Amino acid sequence: MTLERDEGALAGALQTGEAPYEEALRPRTLDEMIGQDRVRENLSVFIRAARERGETLDHLLFHGPPGLGKTSLASVIAHEMNAPLRTTSGPAIERAGDLAALLSNLERGDVLFIDEIHRLPAVVEEILYPAMEDFQLDIMIGQGPGAQSMRLDLPRFTLVGATTRAGLLTSPLRDRFGWIARLEYYPSQDLERILERSARVLGVEVEAPALTEVARRSRGTPRVANRLLRRIRDFAHVEQSGAGVDCSLARYALERLDVDDGGLDRFDRSVLLTLLQKFDGGPVGLETLAAALGEDKGTLEDVVEPYLIHQGFLARTPRGRVATRLAREYFGIPLPGAAPTQPKLL
Repeated sequence: MTLERDEGALAGALQTGEAPYEEALRPRTLDEMIGQDRVRENLSVFIRAARERGETLDHLLFHGPPGLGKTSLASVIAHEMNAPLRTTSGPAIERAGDLAALLSNLERGDVLFIDEIHRLPAVVEEILYPAMEDFQLDIMIGQGPGAQSMRLDLPRFTLVGATTRAGLLTSPLRDRFGWIARLEYYPSQDLERILERSARVLGVEVEAPALTEVARRSRGTPRVANRLLRRIRDFAHVEQSGAGVDCSLARYALERLDVDDGGLDRFDRSVLLTLLQKFDGGPVGLETLAAALGEDKGTLEDVVEPYLIHQGFLARTPRGRVATRLAREYFGIPLPGAAPTQPKLL
């Protein structure tokens, strides 16, 4: 039986129609940004040095799970450098001509943000190499034997790339970035501060224990935390006529959203229980697991698995996916021949 996933609650990827909310809650400066302290501290140095020397910032690459602030960092960098931000994504640049048109319209100091940069076609990526390294653009004029190559000079710009799959980047592309930073999951304390700021922006009063409850179940991801806060605000509007959010209402709303005490949603639990009950904990291949769940394997690999692996519930092995001892304890499912454990309340 195919399990339909509720795409609104805990998916780290940006959902349809969320862009206006994301923009409103997005920090504008490094001082407003919360979390990722080492990344922010280093960026502050690089930006200050570039501004004082009157230079453009080196090309930057951010990688990590979705929803951790890669797009926000690009926006902050453009604001701090007092430069326009041009935004696109790897899948949107299908032909070399698309990239050539984009690059030829840049001005000195512009920040070009390419999301999902690992999905650039190979022919497009090759055009990007001289543009990043020498700020020159090679284009072909004409076709066939009479075709000629022309090299155009480009203004110095800053490319900010973002990817959730750093391993899929080619070495030539990765080596052309001046700095590469990985974004980590946020601790609950940072998420509480983010939620406190977001509540002020949204104009909703949230008690401190409620902020703690939401932060604890937000998978270490600011986008998820803000999404849950907006849904809880809806429950407060309907259930309590717009009154503030206390801890009991937050817990009620999170239960309605199928977010359990450990921050797992219904689909996360289904993945682990399928591994444990149908495949005796694994190992099982990704395609087999995806077929058993009726889900796309790309969704499992890119959206679901990173957090489960981070929390120690799931392991990727050469033979396939394996549910860990921690996952068995979470659901109270013992190893074969062992005494059952007390499951956590879900």
